[in-house]
Amino acid sequence: MRRVGLRVTGIVQGVGFRPFIYRLAEKHDVSGWVLNDDKGVYIEAEGQKSVIDDFIVGIRTEAPAMAVVENVTVQEMMLRGETGFAIHQSPAAKVRNALVSPDIAICEDCKREVLDKTDRRFGYAFTNCTNCGPRYSIVKDVPYDRPKTTMGTFVMCADCQSEYDNPMNRRFHAQPNACADCGPRYCLLDRTGNVIAGDPLKGAHAVIMQGGIAAVKGIGGYHLACDAKNEDAVAALRIRKFREDKPFAVMCGSMLAARSICEISADEEKLLRSPIAPIVLLRKKTNCDRVLAAEVAPGNPCLGIMLPYAPVHYLLLAKEDVWVMTSANRSEEPIAFRDDDAQKRLETIADVFLVHNREIYSRVDDSVMRMVQGAPYLMRRSRGMAPAPIRLAKKSISVLACGAEMKNTFCLTKGSAAFVSEHIGDLANQVTLRSYTGIIEHYKHLFEIKPQMIACDMHPGYLSTQYAHDLASAVLPLVAVQHHHAHIASVLAEHGEMDKVIGVAFDGTGYGDDACIWGGEFLFADCKSYERFGHFSYLPLPGGEKAAKEPWRQALWVLYLLYGDDLAAHQPEFVHTLPKNWQLLVQATKVGLNAPLSSSAGRLFDTAGSLLGIRNINHYEGQSAIELERLAAGALGDVLPYEITEKSEIDFLPVFRVLVENQTQRTRSELAMSFHKTMAAAIVEMVQRMSRITGIKKVALSGGVFQNKTLIDCVAARLPDEYSMLLNRKVPPNDGGLSLGQAAVAIANTKV
Repeated sequence: MRRVGLRVTGIVQGVGFRPFIYRLAEKHDVSGWVLNDDKGVYIEAEGQKSVIDDFIVGIRTEAPAMAVVENVTVQEMMLRGETGFAIHQSPAAKVRNALVSPDIAICEDCKREVLDKTDRRFGYAFTNCTNCGPRYSIVKDVPYDRPKTTMGTFVMCADCQSEYDNPMNRRFHAQPNACADCGPRYCLLDRTGNVIAGDPLKGAHAVIMQGGIAAVKGIGGYHLACDAKNEDAVAALRIRKFREDKPFAVMCGSMLAARSICEISADEEKLLRSPIAPIVLLRKKTNCDRVLAAEVAPGNPCLGIMLPYAPVHYLLLAKEDVWVMTSANRSEEPIAFRDDDAQKRLETIADVFLVHNREIYSRVDDSVMRMVQGAPYLMRRSRGMAPAPIRLAKKSISVLACGAEMKNTFCLTKGSAAFVSEHIGDLANQVTLRSYTGIIEHYKHLFEIKPQMIACDMHPGYLSTQYAHDLASAVLPLVAVQHHHAHIASVLAEHGEMDKVIGVAFDGTGYGDDACIWGGEFLFADCKSYERFGHFSYLPLPGGEKAAKEPWRQALWVLYLLYGDDLAAHQPEFVHTLPKNWQLLVQATKVGLNAPLSSSAGRLFDTAGSLLGIRNINHYEGQSAIELERLAAGALGDVLPYEITEKSEIDFLPVFRVLVENQTQRTRSELAMSFHKTMAAAIVEMVQRMSRITGIKKVALSGGVFQNKTLIDCVAARLPDEYSMLLNRKVPPNDGGLSLGQAAVAIANTKV
């Protein structure tokens, strides 16, 4: 016989872990007890030695779908000879170390009940159990008990209470447990807030299928929904939302509907069906733009698709439906999640409001992913993932890393846990800033974190940097982290990599050590420090920040460098597309007036897109690069001439000359693919030069440019086998992952 004390840590509260342990003990004839406490789950188990061994293995291998078992520590104990197994009351928490589960998609059991006419939960839009449903979005405080969630105002009926109290029931201690008799309800409102009579779900479906726009309150906020096959409805949504070209995500009523418009691999299907239920970027089929409205994702080779993940979605959408399901906000604003705010902000966008009476405590946008090099790759980390922590290689002091300006997240660390927030958005206004500071305070309270250090970007103009400086003091030290070092550190932190690597950090913009704008950087780096080995040759950005939104500006300057004052004679068609006073911009750039120097790889993609006649104006970030990647799809292309100087600067002027002068000999698609292959060739050549100096064979790629799957695939194809390539997997490569890198750099530079 053997008795053990088992400490289980990870996401093991609010996910049905105690009833799982109870059933596992019954299965193995183990006696003892289990409880939740401030560290996670604690178990005392007694039985035959072989049975206890199997019981411990089962804790890891048979855990509930929503659980994340990070560690199981075993302590031998004296035999007590007790019989039976019990679930004990949780002791009062002294220190908060338990984790909060993310919001998870409806499980198969609950989905069956919702769609089964004989089940008491048939048609109930708030069906959930311990294996699925809302968690973080409804949590006000911990420990995770019903009174500390927004379900606290709903008193369970006798049937629901019986399920809640039964350890053998999958709804045992499911805090959001409810049914149509005792739980939240939906209603349908018009623009003025008046209730529309009839079945609210059928009413909303009818409005959408007749070409209307509905604001739908879900788990983490409101979506704006319309029929993706209706040209007029999609066009109206773009106009009302002030969203000119940026692609909309769609929700498909079934996998069959998704397969009718996109190519879907087995791995992509698995991702779509996963408990995270993200938006997955999928390659369009050739008929996609004929089936769906042209304005759903114009000029984009991919379409963001998600499957229904909440009961309400299964009740709203027919299996053949494909609906635009986009965040309910105007451009540059955070997603609406409070009813009064949604009614006010969306009254000129939505025709009807499908609302429910359960409060959303924390807004959580949809996560966005794609498959890259055989594994999931994040574009946005949010619902289904936050606030689950990322584990660091070692414990350290608590750090608040404030993130960047664009695609902002923050990161709070505690011990070895890094809590990277849900996607907050661009800190472009005070509304988003207030949301940002409010979520930081919620995390600090929820996980009982008192930062001992602040980390931020070096850019003095970022609102996140200003916020960090306001918090910092002599007692609370501040670390300013270089933007591209943070990108590489984010890769190293999530992989637990301690050694120096060759870091390739490509993006649109970042404040450099020399006060220039960086963005095409080759670094020797670990989390503690970095050395800049090389970069793309500096080019001025004519008009400063305008050059990011208007790629024709840098393209014009490239033509001036190639052809001087005769550029109009060499490229009359290009010049014909420019504003009449373009010569003034050239003159201002020549004397350095509002023309900061930039090494940005992102701007090179923009310039290539402009020179190839793809796009002169970006209506959203990265638009020209996305359309350049689409143009390259399926083309062959070859490596174009480029130069690497003695100072390890990559000169792409020869590349641009070919793009300009070969458009009659080669197709634009071939030239677009050639640009990608040339960029990859330059990366690999520079990496090999750096490796010859140091012997380093590990390469970390990060930054917004590496959202480009074609570029990553080209680099992977050219990189020799003796090199290993590290990519972001747990946070996005864009600025959404920057806060993790900032935290890692700050921790690496502490003496603790």
